[in-house]
Amino acid sequence: MEFKDYYAVLGVEPSAGEAELKTAYRRLARKYHPDVSKEPGAEERFKTINEAYEVLRDPGKRAAYDRLRARGYRPGEEFRPPPDFGAGGGPGFEFEYGDSGGFSDFFESLFGSMRGSRNAGRAGPRRGPAGDTRAHLSIPLELAYAGGKQRIGLDGRQLEVTVPAGIRPGQAIRLAGQGEGGGNLLLEIAYKPHPEFEVDGRNILYVLPVTPWEAALGAEVSAPTLGGPVTVRVPANSDAGRKLRLRGRGLPGNPPGDQIVELEIRTPPAHTEAERALYRAMAEQFAFDPRTG
Repeated sequence: MEFKDYYAVLGVEPSAGEAELKTAYRRLARKYHPDVSKEPGAEERFKTINEAYEVLRDPGKRAAYDRLRARGYRPGEEFRPPPDFGAGGGPGFEFEYGDSGGFSDFFESLFGSMRGSRNAGRAGPRRGPAGDTRAHLSIPLELAYAGGKQRIGLDGRQLEVTVPAGIRPGQAIRLAGQGEGGGNLLLEIAYKPHPEFEVDGRNILYVLPVTPWEAALGAEVSAPTLGGPVTVRVPANSDAGRKLRLRGRGLPGNPPGDQIVELEIRTPPAHTEAERALYRAMAEQFAFDPRTG
């Protein structure tokens, strides 16, 4: 088993903050998402990117990983977790059901092993004050939108969980009699990170890339939503950062949320002399200085 440098996977420095991590993750996840990427090995690269972000976005996991990395392990070298790994790890080691599927042996050796039973002396589901057992269930955003079934593994058992459409982070699903000692199992919901969307309450945030001519002249372009692609009308003379609202396209609720589409103008590179000539003609034609408005 090889040691993984999660910072190198995301292309960030170890000092990177939350915003920088999120930007790097979104950029790479879009590039290597197996549904759209034509890059060789895109699916495996996408899994590795998700794994790196899962560790570095969680303060507890990141702190434990940083302590391990400080011992001088190098990417690709043979690795076995030291016996004292995880000591004093704190709440960052609480296993979140559904998070580890598809992650590497390296991840499992560090964090998957921390989900063991109470008899093993490791962190498992927490026992609540009323005798209930509490654990976390991280679900894809698409499942939170549409609702449906998800299977989880618990103490060697496979349980099927019904996830209601529109469930919010922090809400819990109760499985009667499935906890320790025949008590109830309460699964507290969290959303997995998504390569395209962010969540703001019930609203969904999405950055839509458009060309300069689409922004200037107006256009109808396709944009993804959790319910499938829709056509978005870009008004003429739109600036970068302009926000468009797709009503009812957010998470279900009463009322349902909206999808907020923020325009991002992507400028094509000028590789040929003809392309550079077009840019020079634009510079002569438009009396426009963005620095003075």
